[in-house]
Amino acid sequence: MLDVQDETAVMRTAPVPQLWTRDTALALYHLPFNDLLFRAQSVHRQHFDPNRVQLSKLLNIKTGGCPEDCGYCSQSSHHSTGLAASKLMDVADVVAQAREARDGGATRYCMGAAWRNPKPRDMDAIVEMVTEVKALGLETCMTLGMLDRDQAECLSEAGLDYYNHNIDTSEAYYPNVVSTRTFSDRLQTLDHVRRSGMKVCCGGILGMGESEADRVDMLVTLANLAEPPESVPINMLIPIAGTPLADSKRIDPLAFVRVIALARLMMPTSFVRLSAGRSAMSDEMQALCFFAGANSIFVGDTLLTAGNPEAVADRDLFDRLGLQAL
Repeated sequence: MLDVQDETAVMRTAPVPQLWTRDTALALYHLPFNDLLFRAQSVHRQHFDPNRVQLSKLLNIKTGGCPEDCGYCSQSSHHSTGLAASKLMDVADVVAQAREARDGGATRYCMGAAWRNPKPRDMDAIVEMVTEVKALGLETCMTLGMLDRDQAECLSEAGLDYYNHNIDTSEAYYPNVVSTRTFSDRLQTLDHVRRSGMKVCCGGILGMGESEADRVDMLVTLANLAEPPESVPINMLIPIAGTPLADSKRIDPLAFVRVIALARLMMPTSFVRLSAGRSAMSDEMQALCFFAGANSIFVGDTLLTAGNPEAVADRDLFDRLGLQAL
Protein backbone atom coordinates (compact mmCIF):
# COMPACT_ATOMS: atom_id res chain seq x y z
CA MET A 1 0.00 0.00 0.00
CA LEU A 2 1.34 3.45 -0.93
CA ASP A 3 2.24 5.82 1.88
CA VAL A 4 1.44 9.52 1.66
CA GLN A 5 4.79 10.37 0.07
CA ASP A 6 4.35 7.68 -2.59
CA GLU A 7 0.80 8.83 -3.34
CA THR A 8 2.06 12.38 -3.73
CA ALA A 9 4.74 11.20 -6.15
CA VAL A 10 2.13 9.36 -8.25
CA MET A 11 -0.06 12.45 -8.36
CA ARG A 12 2.87 14.53 -9.55
CA THR A 13 3.75 12.15 -12.36
CA ALA A 14 0.22 11.23 -13.49
CA PRO A 15 -0.58 12.58 -16.96
CA VAL A 16 -2.75 15.67 -16.93
CA PRO A 17 -5.22 16.19 -19.81
CA GLN A 18 -4.03 19.05 -21.98
CA LEU A 19 -6.14 22.19 -21.82
CA TRP A 20 -5.72 23.96 -25.12
CA THR A 21 -5.42 27.72 -25.44
CA ARG A 22 -5.88 29.79 -28.56
CA ASP A 23 -2.22 30.87 -28.45
CA THR A 24 -0.95 27.29 -28.25
CA ALA A 25 -3.22 26.13 -31.05
CA LEU A 26 -2.42 29.14 -33.24
CA ALA A 27 1.30 28.49 -32.80
CA LEU A 28 0.81 25.01 -34.21
CA TYR A 29 -1.49 26.27 -36.97
CA HIS A 30 1.15 28.74 -38.15
CA LEU A 31 4.05 26.28 -38.25
CA PRO A 32 5.75 25.94 -41.62
CA PHE A 33 3.39 23.82 -43.72
CA ASN A 34 5.77 20.86 -44.00
CA ASP A 35 6.44 20.85 -40.25
CA LEU A 36 2.73 20.99 -39.43
CA LEU A 37 1.89 18.10 -41.74
CA PHE A 38 4.84 16.04 -40.53
CA ARG A 39 3.67 16.43 -36.94
CA ALA A 40 0.07 15.64 -37.83
CA GLN A 41 1.01 12.54 -39.84
CA SER A 42 3.29 11.34 -37.06
CA VAL A 43 0.48 11.61 -34.51
CA HIS A 44 -1.98 10.04 -36.94
CA ARG A 45 0.23 6.96 -37.32
CA GLN A 46 0.32 6.48 -33.56
CA HIS A 47 -3.43 5.88 -33.48
CA PHE A 48 -4.59 4.85 -36.97
CA ASP A 49 -3.51 2.95 -40.05
CA PRO A 50 -2.43 5.84 -42.31
CA ASN A 51 -3.62 4.08 -45.46
CA ARG A 52 -7.15 3.20 -44.41
CA VAL A 53 -10.13 5.55 -44.61
CA GLN A 54 -13.60 4.93 -43.23
CA LEU A 55 -16.46 5.21 -45.72
CA SER A 56 -19.63 6.78 -44.34
CA LYS A 57 -22.98 7.35 -46.03
CA LEU A 58 -25.37 10.18 -45.17
CA LEU A 59 -29.08 9.99 -45.93
CA ASN A 60 -31.52 12.88 -45.65
CA ILE A 61 -34.48 11.19 -43.97
CA LYS A 62 -36.50 14.43 -43.82
CA THR A 63 -35.77 17.28 -46.22
CA GLY A 64 -36.40 21.02 -45.97
CA GLY A 65 -38.77 23.20 -43.99
CA CYS A 66 -36.39 23.69 -41.05
CA PRO A 67 -37.32 26.68 -38.83
CA GLU A 68 -33.66 27.46 -38.06
CA ASP A 69 -31.97 30.24 -40.07
CA CYS A 70 -28.45 28.76 -40.45
CA GLY A 71 -26.91 30.96 -43.12
CA TYR A 72 -25.30 28.11 -45.03
CA CYS A 73 -28.28 25.76 -45.23
CA SER A 74 -30.49 25.10 -48.25
CA GLN A 75 -33.08 23.43 -46.02
CA SER A 76 -33.97 26.49 -43.93
CA SER A 77 -37.51 27.81 -44.33
CA HIS A 78 -36.01 31.31 -44.01
CA HIS A 79 -34.17 31.02 -47.35
CA SER A 80 -35.48 30.96 -50.92
CA THR A 81 -33.55 28.02 -52.33
CA GLY A 82 -36.40 26.30 -54.15
CA LEU A 83 -36.11 23.20 -51.98
CA ALA A 84 -39.47 21.67 -51.12
CA ALA A 85 -40.09 20.26 -47.67
CA SER A 86 -40.77 16.54 -47.33
CA LYS A 87 -42.17 14.24 -44.68
CA LEU A 88 -40.09 11.78 -42.70
CA MET A 89 -39.10 8.80 -44.83
CA ASP A 90 -40.65 5.38 -44.25
CA VAL A 91 -38.50 3.08 -42.14
CA ALA A 92 -38.42 0.40 -44.85
CA ASP A 93 -37.02 2.85 -47.41
CA VAL A 94 -34.31 4.01 -45.01
CA VAL A 95 -33.29 0.42 -44.28
CA ALA A 96 -33.20 -0.45 -47.97
CA GLN A 97 -30.84 2.44 -48.68
CA ALA A 98 -28.70 1.52 -45.68
CA ARG A 99 -28.37 -2.03 -46.99
CA GLU A 100 -27.30 -0.68 -50.38
CA ALA A 101 -24.72 1.57 -48.70
CA ARG A 102 -23.33 -1.37 -46.69
CA ASP A 103 -23.09 -3.53 -49.81
CA GLY A 104 -21.22 -0.66 -51.48
CA GLY A 105 -18.53 -0.65 -48.78
CA ALA A 106 -19.84 1.83 -46.21
CA THR A 107 -19.39 0.85 -42.57
CA ARG A 108 -21.02 3.91 -41.02
CA TYR A 109 -24.53 5.14 -41.79
CA CYS A 110 -25.70 8.63 -40.89
CA MET A 111 -29.31 9.81 -40.98
CA GLY A 112 -30.21 13.49 -40.94
CA ALA A 113 -33.53 15.31 -40.58
CA ALA A 114 -34.10 19.01 -41.18
CA TRP A 115 -35.62 19.76 -37.79
CA ARG A 116 -35.00 22.22 -34.99
CA ASN A 117 -35.62 19.23 -32.73
CA PRO A 118 -37.47 15.92 -33.14
CA LYS A 119 -41.14 15.83 -32.18
CA PRO A 120 -42.56 13.12 -29.89
CA ARG A 121 -44.67 11.75 -32.75
CA ASP A 122 -41.51 10.97 -34.74
CA MET A 123 -39.51 9.18 -32.05
CA ASP A 124 -40.97 5.70 -32.59
CA ALA A 125 -40.00 5.74 -36.27
CA ILE A 126 -36.55 7.15 -35.46
CA VAL A 127 -35.93 4.41 -32.91
CA GLU A 128 -37.01 1.76 -35.39
CA MET A 129 -34.61 3.16 -38.00
CA VAL A 130 -31.73 2.93 -35.54
CA THR A 131 -32.61 -0.64 -34.58
CA GLU A 132 -33.01 -1.86 -38.15
CA VAL A 133 -29.88 -0.16 -39.53
CA LYS A 134 -27.76 -1.48 -36.65
CA ALA A 135 -29.07 -4.96 -37.41
CA LEU A 136 -27.34 -4.64 -40.80
CA GLY A 137 -24.00 -4.42 -39.00
CA LEU A 138 -23.52 -0.71 -39.64
CA GLU A 139 -22.30 1.90 -37.19
CA THR A 140 -25.15 4.36 -36.76
CA CYS A 141 -25.25 8.14 -36.48
CA MET A 142 -28.14 10.62 -36.50
CA THR A 143 -28.46 14.37 -36.70
CA LEU A 144 -31.93 15.63 -35.80
CA GLY A 145 -31.25 19.06 -34.34
CA MET A 146 -31.38 19.83 -30.65
CA LEU A 147 -32.14 17.06 -28.15
CA ASP A 148 -33.40 17.17 -24.60
CA ARG A 149 -32.09 14.67 -22.08
CA ASP A 150 -35.03 12.26 -22.44
CA GLN A 151 -34.63 12.16 -26.22
CA ALA A 152 -30.94 11.50 -25.90
CA GLU A 153 -31.60 8.66 -23.48
CA CYS A 154 -34.20 7.21 -25.85
CA LEU A 155 -31.77 7.18 -28.77
CA SER A 156 -29.03 5.71 -26.61
CA GLU A 157 -31.29 2.92 -25.41
CA ALA A 158 -32.16 2.18 -29.05
CA GLY A 159 -28.44 1.58 -29.65
CA LEU A 160 -27.49 4.71 -31.59
CA ASP A 161 -23.70 4.87 -31.73
CA TYR A 162 -23.13 8.54 -32.55
CA TYR A 163 -25.13 11.75 -32.48
CA ASN A 164 -24.01 14.58 -34.75
CA HIS A 165 -24.53 18.18 -33.68
CA ASN A 166 -21.97 20.60 -35.13
CA ILE A 167 -20.99 23.84 -33.42
CA ASP A 168 -20.27 25.23 -36.93
CA THR A 169 -17.69 27.87 -35.97
CA SER A 170 -16.26 29.77 -33.02
CA GLU A 171 -18.52 31.10 -30.28
CA ALA A 172 -17.56 34.67 -31.23
CA TYR A 173 -18.43 34.25 -34.93
CA TYR A 174 -21.49 32.08 -34.40
CA PRO A 175 -24.05 34.96 -34.30
CA ASN A 176 -22.97 35.88 -37.84
CA VAL A 177 -24.18 32.48 -39.03
CA VAL A 178 -27.22 31.54 -36.91
CA SER A 179 -29.68 33.62 -34.88
CA THR A 180 -32.42 31.11 -34.03
CA ARG A 181 -30.24 28.96 -31.80
CA THR A 182 -27.40 29.95 -29.48
CA PHE A 183 -23.93 28.49 -29.23
CA SER A 184 -24.72 27.37 -25.68
CA ASP A 185 -27.82 25.55 -27.01
CA ARG A 186 -25.53 23.45 -29.14
CA LEU A 187 -23.21 22.70 -26.24
CA GLN A 188 -26.19 21.67 -24.12
CA THR A 189 -27.26 19.12 -26.71
CA LEU A 190 -23.71 17.75 -26.80
CA ASP A 191 -23.83 17.40 -23.03
CA HIS A 192 -27.13 15.50 -23.20
CA VAL A 193 -25.65 13.18 -25.83
CA ARG A 194 -22.52 12.52 -23.79
CA ARG A 195 -24.40 11.93 -20.55
CA SER A 196 -26.70 9.45 -22.28
CA GLY A 197 -23.71 7.27 -23.19
CA MET A 198 -23.59 7.94 -26.93
CA LYS A 199 -20.51 9.05 -28.81
CA VAL A 200 -20.30 12.62 -30.03
CA CYS A 201 -19.87 13.68 -33.65
CA CYS A 202 -19.18 17.40 -33.78
CA GLY A 203 -17.24 19.71 -36.06
CA GLY A 204 -17.77 22.77 -38.18
CA ILE A 205 -17.78 24.54 -41.52
CA LEU A 206 -14.91 26.49 -43.05
CA GLY A 207 -15.30 29.31 -45.55
CA MET A 208 -18.21 31.25 -44.03
CA GLY A 209 -16.22 34.48 -43.71
CA GLU A 210 -14.64 33.53 -40.39
CA SER A 211 -11.05 34.40 -39.48
CA GLU A 212 -8.18 31.99 -38.90
CA ALA A 213 -8.59 32.63 -35.18
CA ASP A 214 -12.26 31.61 -35.42
CA ARG A 215 -11.29 28.32 -37.03
CA VAL A 216 -8.73 27.65 -34.33
CA ASP A 217 -11.16 28.69 -31.56
CA MET A 218 -13.70 26.20 -32.90
CA LEU A 219 -11.16 23.39 -32.50
CA VAL A 220 -10.14 24.66 -29.05
CA THR A 221 -13.79 24.45 -27.94
CA LEU A 222 -14.07 20.86 -29.19
CA ALA A 223 -10.72 19.69 -27.83
CA ASN A 224 -11.45 21.21 -24.40
CA LEU A 225 -14.78 19.46 -23.91
CA ALA A 226 -14.75 17.07 -20.95
CA GLU A 227 -14.37 14.35 -23.59
CA PRO A 228 -13.44 15.50 -27.11
CA PRO A 229 -15.75 14.27 -29.89
CA GLU A 230 -14.89 10.84 -31.19
CA SER A 231 -15.82 12.12 -34.64
CA VAL A 232 -14.87 15.56 -35.98
CA PRO A 233 -16.40 16.42 -39.37
CA ILE A 234 -14.68 19.30 -41.14
CA ASN A 235 -16.85 20.78 -43.90
CA MET A 236 -15.95 23.22 -46.64
CA LEU A 237 -18.81 25.59 -47.31
CA ILE A 238 -20.82 24.83 -50.43
CA PRO A 239 -22.27 28.23 -51.38
CA ILE A 240 -25.95 27.74 -52.23
CA ALA A 241 -28.02 30.26 -54.15
CA GLY A 242 -30.72 31.79 -51.99
CA THR A 243 -28.78 31.49 -48.73
CA PRO A 244 -27.08 34.44 -46.97
CA LEU A 245 -23.68 32.85 -47.55
CA ALA A 246 -24.18 32.25 -51.28
CA ASP A 247 -21.47 34.76 -52.22
CA SER A 248 -18.88 33.68 -49.67
CA LYS A 249 -15.28 33.61 -50.84
CA ARG A 250 -13.86 30.10 -51.05
CA ILE A 251 -11.36 29.23 -48.34
CA ASP A 252 -7.75 28.85 -49.43
CA PRO A 253 -7.11 25.10 -49.92
CA LEU A 254 -3.89 25.12 -47.89
CA ALA A 255 -5.65 26.91 -45.03
CA PHE A 256 -8.25 24.14 -45.08
CA VAL A 257 -5.53 21.49 -44.91
CA ARG A 258 -3.98 23.33 -41.96
CA VAL A 259 -7.26 23.01 -40.04
CA ILE A 260 -7.38 19.27 -40.77
CA ALA A 261 -3.83 18.89 -39.46
CA LEU A 262 -4.57 20.95 -36.36
CA ALA A 263 -7.68 18.88 -35.63
CA ARG A 264 -5.56 15.73 -35.81
CA LEU A 265 -2.97 17.16 -33.42
CA MET A 266 -5.51 18.46 -30.93
CA MET A 267 -7.78 15.38 -31.02
CA PRO A 268 -5.38 12.56 -31.88
CA THR A 269 -7.73 9.61 -31.32
CA SER A 270 -10.79 11.08 -33.06
CA PHE A 271 -11.92 10.31 -36.57
CA VAL A 272 -11.39 13.47 -38.59
CA ARG A 273 -14.04 13.41 -41.30
CA LEU A 274 -13.51 15.13 -44.63
CA SER A 275 -17.14 16.04 -45.15
CA ALA A 276 -19.11 18.49 -47.31
CA GLY A 277 -17.34 20.29 -50.13
CA ARG A 278 -15.25 17.45 -51.55
CA SER A 279 -16.85 17.96 -54.97
CA ALA A 280 -15.05 21.33 -55.12
CA MET A 281 -11.71 19.91 -53.92
CA SER A 282 -8.99 18.79 -56.30
CA ASP A 283 -7.53 15.32 -55.90
CA GLU A 284 -4.33 16.95 -54.70
CA MET A 285 -6.15 18.87 -51.97
CA GLN A 286 -7.89 15.71 -50.78
CA ALA A 287 -4.57 13.85 -50.79
CA LEU A 288 -3.05 16.52 -48.55
CA CYS A 289 -6.06 16.26 -46.22
CA PHE A 290 -5.52 12.51 -45.88
CA PHE A 291 -1.83 13.07 -45.18
CA ALA A 292 -2.77 15.71 -42.59
CA GLY A 293 -4.89 13.17 -40.70
CA ALA A 294 -8.35 12.99 -42.27
CA ASN A 295 -9.45 9.36 -42.15
CA SER A 296 -13.11 9.31 -43.04
CA ILE A 297 -15.19 10.54 -45.99
CA PHE A 298 -18.84 10.53 -46.99
CA VAL A 299 -19.55 8.54 -50.13
CA GLY A 300 -22.49 8.72 -52.49
CA ASP A 301 -23.54 11.10 -55.25
CA THR A 302 -25.29 13.51 -52.85
CA LEU A 303 -24.60 14.77 -49.36
CA LEU A 304 -27.94 15.88 -47.92
CA THR A 305 -28.93 18.29 -50.72
CA ALA A 306 -25.49 19.00 -52.22
CA GLY A 307 -23.35 17.18 -54.72
CA ASN A 308 -20.60 14.74 -53.74
CA PRO A 309 -17.93 12.95 -55.80
CA GLU A 310 -19.17 9.89 -57.67
CA ALA A 311 -18.11 6.46 -56.47
CA VAL A 312 -15.90 5.88 -59.51
CA ALA A 313 -13.96 9.08 -58.75
CA ASP A 314 -13.39 8.04 -55.13
CA ARG A 315 -12.25 4.55 -56.18
CA ASP A 316 -9.82 6.06 -58.68
CA LEU A 317 -8.41 8.45 -56.07
CA PHE A 318 -8.03 5.68 -53.50
CA ASP A 319 -6.26 3.47 -56.06
CA ARG A 320 -3.84 6.25 -56.99
CA LEU A 321 -3.06 7.02 -53.33
CA GLY A 322 -2.88 3.39 -52.21
CA LEU A 323 -5.73 3.88 -49.75
CA GLN A 324 -8.18 1.21 -48.63
CA ALA A 325 -11.59 1.39 -47.04
CA LEU A 326 -11.56 0.85 -43.29
